[in-house]
Amino acid sequence: MNLSLYAVNAFLVLDTDGHRVMAKYYNPKSRGYLGDENANKGLVTLKEQRAFEKGLFQKTKKAGGDIILYEGHLAVYKHSLDLIFYILGGAHENELMLHNALSAFSDAVHMLLRNQVEKRALLENLDLVVLCLDETIDDGVIVETDPTTIASRVSRPKADTTEIVINEQTIMSAYQTMKERMQQRISQL
Repeated sequence: MNLSLYAVNAFLVLDTDGHRVMAKYYNPKSRGYLGDENANKGLVTLKEQRAFEKGLFQKTKKAGGDIILYEGHLAVYKHSLDLIFYILGGAHENELMLHNALSAFSDAVHMLLRNQVEKRALLENLDLVVLCLDETIDDGVIVETDPTTIASRVSRPKADTTEIVINEQTIMSAYQTMKERMQQRISQL
């Protein structure tokens, strides 16, 4: 039984033609643990990854399902307009946890992109989406499953709208205040 925190082997975003929009494969050898060493075996080179993604897309291109076991990987996926989000884990991983992480990521991206989750918007805001992924999954470990928390950590801070307007009236007001205080001090002496 694998009791490791490293549940995610890869995260993919494909468009409706099966082309890669975004992909992140987590390398188990760099994790320094003795878990499933075959986690991403056969998915090391770009050619192997593309072939895997093409086959996965062929199995999941029609909406309706949300989980599939494909080539030893548990793939949880979610359709969104012209994109498909995938989270891949080992065959013996907890599919509910993977689904929860994928839903949290997807909901956070919807919040950040104001429900305009399509290929063009995702590419224009790729920095936010990658940060969102990093807040959800860290080196294959699911670290956050609350979409509001993820979105709040990633969102750009609002510009400071408080501005100081310096004009003749504010300078005169400051001068008058200072003059009155000085007169009070002098009268106290």
